Amino acid sequence: MASHELSSLPSTDLKDPVEAGVEEVLGSEAAVLEQKVWRKLDRWLMPMAMMFYLLSFVDRSNIANAKVAGMQTSLKMTNYDYSIALTVTYIPYILAEFPSNILLKIVGPDLMLPGMIAMWGIVATLQGVVHNYSGLLACRFFLGLCEGGLFPGITLYLSFFYPRERLQIRVAAYFASASLSGAFSGLLAAGIVNMDGIGGRPGWAWIFILEGLFTTIFGVVCLFLLPRSPETARFLSSSERSYVLSRLKKDGAVSHDTEDDGFSWREVSKCFSSPHIWMLSVALFFMGTTLYGLAYFEPVIVQGLGYAGNHAQLMSAPPFAVAFVLSIITAFTSDRFGRRGLTAICFSILATIGFAMFYASDSHRVQYGSLFLTIPGVYGAAPALVTWITNNSAPHTRRATAVAIGFINSNAGGVLATWLFGTLSPAPEYKKATVICLAFSVGVVVLSAANWAYLANENRKKTAEREAGRTREEEHGLGDQSAWFVYNL
Repeated sequence: MASHELSSLPSTDLKDPVEAGVEEVLGSEAAVLEQKVWRKLDRWLMPMAMMFYLLSFVDRSNIANAKVAGMQTSLKMTNYDYSIALTVTYIPYILAEFPSNILLKIVGPDLMLPGMIAMWGIVATLQGVVHNYSGLLACRFFLGLCEGGLFPGITLYLSFFYPRERLQIRVAAYFASASLSGAFSGLLAAGIVNMDGIGGRPGWAWIFILEGLFTTIFGVVCLFLLPRSPETARFLSSSERSYVLSRLKKDGAVSHDTEDDGFSWREVSKCFSSPHIWMLSVALFFMGTTLYGLAYFEPVIVQGLGYAGNHAQLMSAPPFAVAFVLSIITAFTSDRFGRRGLTAICFSILATIGFAMFYASDSHRVQYGSLFLTIPGVYGAAPALVTWITNNSAPHTRRATAVAIGFINSNAGGVLATWLFGTLSPAPEYKKATVICLAFSVGVVVLSAANWAYLANENRKKTAEREAGRTREEEHGLGDQSAWFVYNL
């Protein structure tokens, strides 16, 4: 039995009155709707979600392309200054994640997500008109403040629309756009730097200006396109809205009682006592260190392997393109078989092998080849961990808190990454950074395996409780701790 398929249990008294009533109304339409409704949601939501995160990653990490294009020399920055600029981005970024996740449902994702995008697009554009290092620091601070809630916000937003067993492929799709942004950033930068001197601005400044302007325009347009919830999605018919809501309730993605999905400090505190949340949060800290280290420094690493100028920008793209393809393919299988843990373990082993190759070899060709293992390994494991923590947290406030905790830890790893590469571990060898990334990849394997074993044991306990005759009339508000909530493995 797949871990999410509570409805596959043989007992007929599993269906509560809400589910039974909806099924009676829908009747034979259910099979047709199951095929039709998710395609509709995908066509409407996923292109915007993918663009949101692609633009987020482009606008946050294109500073690496600007550095290769001469920003560090123009602004008279040292490697230490560059690390400070990256760290300044993460402090408000981390602080914004929890409150923005709590506010998402109150303000409405249809306003909050596009509004955040338009605001950080303006800040990203302003990076291209700074004349000194202090101006860059100010821009990086406000960039992090405006952008901080996006990734946990999109993850939470998609959980409003998709049941648990259909979530990872969607999370992987928009997360894969981060790896795609790594490819695009290099290719775009290679073309944009040719604008050097136009308008009296250097080529690196135009990277910020053009990419930031596009983000601003896209955010404003999405204010008129993004639906707030399944109930208000204009592109769905009445029967399709009812079907989506019934599937979400049946799956445990939303509560049967709407009051359970309201904000509660009690639910926030419960999240902090969940072992699986903390195991995955530590794993996400490890993952964040390796992921953001590669996102911010891969073009610089490639430059250190003997590639110069535009050639370095172009050669930084292929490993990210491979990561995009592999993460999408694997997400299909992970959703099909409901195995988040196995996906995270396999990809982290791939990353471990890549980091070991980079450390052990002095050959630039081997080191460049290792990027085709480390980058797909890291970018493939991350959406599995994110989906895992989302799948196994309910009701809404507990899920919002769990996602925020996970991303706070992930971005704390990003802070460490900004200092590991170049400051604490000199280029081009990055020996200390590589050893730490290798150890962290092993740590993700160990923690994923431990979490898998813990959740499997919890599921066995819940099965025993159900077989002992426990009914749905249990303590109110148990959420994922209910005997009827089966953890996704």
